[in-house]
Amino acid sequence: MTKFRVRVSTGEACGAGTWDKVSVSIVGTQGESPLVPLDRLGKEFTAGAEEDFEVTLPQDVGAVLMLRVHKAPPKLPLPLGSLQPDAWFCRWFQLEWLPGAALRFPCYQWLEGEGDLVLREGAAKVSQEDHHPALQHQRQEELKARKEMYSWKTYADGWPRCLDHATVKDLDLNIKYSAVKNAKFFFKVHSAFTELKIKGFLDRIGLWRSLREMRRMFNFHKTPAAEYVFAHWQEDAFFASQFLNGLNPVLIRRCHSLPKNFPVTDEMVAPVLGPGTSLQAELEKGSLFLVDHSILSGVQTNVINGKPQFSAAPMTLLHQRSGSGPLLPLAIQLKQTPGPDNPIFLPSDDKWDWLLAKTWVRNAEFSVHEALTHLLHAHLLPEVFALATLRQLPHCHPLFKLLIPHIRYTLHINTLARKLLIAPGQVVDRSTGLGIGGFSELIKRNMEQLNYSALCFPEDILARDVEDIPGYYYRDDGMQIWGAIKSFVSEIVSIYYPSDVSVREDQELQAWVREIFSEGFLSRESSGMPSLLDTQEALVQYVTMVIFTCSAKHTAVSAGQFDSCVWMPNLPPTMQLPPPTSKGQARPESFIATLPPVNATCDVIIALWMLSKEPGDRRPLGHYPDEHFTEDAPRRSMAAFQRQLIQISKGIAERNRGLALPYTYLDPPLIENSVSI
Repeated sequence: MTKFRVRVSTGEACGAGTWDKVSVSIVGTQGESPLVPLDRLGKEFTAGAEEDFEVTLPQDVGAVLMLRVHKAPPKLPLPLGSLQPDAWFCRWFQLEWLPGAALRFPCYQWLEGEGDLVLREGAAKVSQEDHHPALQHQRQEELKARKEMYSWKTYADGWPRCLDHATVKDLDLNIKYSAVKNAKFFFKVHSAFTELKIKGFLDRIGLWRSLREMRRMFNFHKTPAAEYVFAHWQEDAFFASQFLNGLNPVLIRRCHSLPKNFPVTDEMVAPVLGPGTSLQAELEKGSLFLVDHSILSGVQTNVINGKPQFSAAPMTLLHQRSGSGPLLPLAIQLKQTPGPDNPIFLPSDDKWDWLLAKTWVRNAEFSVHEALTHLLHAHLLPEVFALATLRQLPHCHPLFKLLIPHIRYTLHINTLARKLLIAPGQVVDRSTGLGIGGFSELIKRNMEQLNYSALCFPEDILARDVEDIPGYYYRDDGMQIWGAIKSFVSEIVSIYYPSDVSVREDQELQAWVREIFSEGFLSRESSGMPSLLDTQEALVQYVTMVIFTCSAKHTAVSAGQFDSCVWMPNLPPTMQLPPPTSKGQARPESFIATLPPVNATCDVIIALWMLSKEPGDRRPLGHYPDEHFTEDAPRRSMAAFQRQLIQISKGIAERNRGLALPYTYLDPPLIENSVSI
């Protein structure tokens, strides 16, 4: 007879408790015990409870390997109002056989209906360290079940592949929004639609009457950053600053030679550059920068309210004055092929000509940001990482324990987006200038260009040669966050992978990397995306990239969407007239006529309001309430990571006190651990 004390912790979330009956058996080196019910007087497994049960086994099973948990409905009728099947969120089990002698079995999963779940003791292990056949068998069976539950599908040709579920109703509870988050999300959607419906905006298919009328829309949930946008949107310095710290701060690069198809001359830019210099001199000094939206050239456009929409593929040349002067635009060309019907617009042009040219650039920013920077890079790729993690890494694997907080809710929000945002007839299709066809075309084009180095933040900064441009807070904060994540990942990797050989020998790790390469990057060798990892250094870089993309990168390009768009002329989602082919034609009336119609404006603003702020149930970067790691070493690394993030946040707060427009999108407490909205 062997006696154990079993301690069970139930989650605190809404609906986490259960009326079902729970039994356990212990799997040891000498066999498995019979199932023993965890039962006592009164109700067990209420939300937030930690409960102890005395368990007596009829025989010794040897050294404990695993814990089998069985959940089944009670034989007696349930109380009125209880639901079937009765899900239960278990945080962990703990076995104690002597005072101070205990084994913790992390769970942090929903158990739905009747069934078994096998839990491993909490110490993380790579597959080659599991020497007992029962442990190896458990790993294989767990992954087999997960691959059946989470499978791949092609949503659109040329896109990264995704989860094969049509709606969020089909999802397993373990990847769904919590009840609280789901309720807050849909309440927020409903309240926004109701407000704009009452104001009469959502159903108006015509033009805005004036910029003044747009201010009524601007009163919809203003933020301090949005107020700043409204006050400064026409200023050249603010226009340029958005390439550094706006919602799409990833395109600007140093210009070493002017593109042949962008024939800017010294005479054109002399009023901004001033006397005693030239374009060639400024190129040699490294003070010229280029933003090229060439990927938009010839892209398919949409039809909204029965009217064809228009797009441009502009090039914008910018100049950084020496010292602490602002970055300023020098010239804008709206199409890629120069010619008499494609003028180069200049700050010295008529006010409305110049403002219209800048607004076309802002529309290009909307299209590239929403299709590529946000949808492709910050949603579709994190979904690939999430799905491969669930399919290829068992719960006991150190990389699963490290990554599971960073894929929380990603599959839910992306499944929801495929239903409510990017499906035919939904927001992208009915209210953006490119529509689904244009978005899909952009994603295919970018997938052919996408490379691994662009996903690694420091390498991207170097490739664009923008490591020293002043006032680039996205770069400054991003480098600090990347460094903190890399330091944390490096410590975790060193704990579980003592050598390069141990990296190469981990077949589960290699299968994970291989699946990301094949399903996410479509086995395209030119992407530079690894299909295997053979060193500790390569593993650290790769995992850092995954965590940074799923957390900091997503927040940086998502959280500012509403701030940038609620004053619509700053970020128009579509343009209703073609790009100008000559100067001197723009007027206030034609400017208004070029901007999106009222209903499309409101449709997009509601969507971006939803996607900019987490609807509750947040977990900021570095917060790990689910204790998947139980050993001291990784827990010390987590604590060091959290301390480093606190110091980064303090530095950001100090800097922001001196800024007219604080840059907060990469402040660690505001970064979500995962792509969850």
